[in-house]
Amino acid sequence: MLPLTLLKSSTTLPLLVELKSGTTYNGRLISCDHYMNLNLREVVCTSSDGSQFWKLNECYIRGSSIKYLRLPEEAVENVKEEEKRESHGGRGYG
Repeated sequence: MLPLTLLKSSTTLPLLVELKSGTTYNGRLISCDHYMNLNLREVVCTSSDGSQFWKLNECYIRGSSIKYLRLPEEAVENVKEEEKRESHGGRGYG
């Protein structure tokens, strides 16, 4: 299972992103690209020392600044289901 496959299957799921600076973002994933740039919606941003919070409607996070991602277990299950469908849904010879 590739990291980008896992991320793309997590669209609309809650996600925690920690940046290299220590700032964290909690929100729902809207989209991601092959550089792991993320668009999040309904975001709560927390400062690196935990003393300040901001609520944002949407935000964009550059992939190169990401230190850590936390996805729900549901994301892994979604990828497994998609892989099963692809393996059984292919065309056979004969």
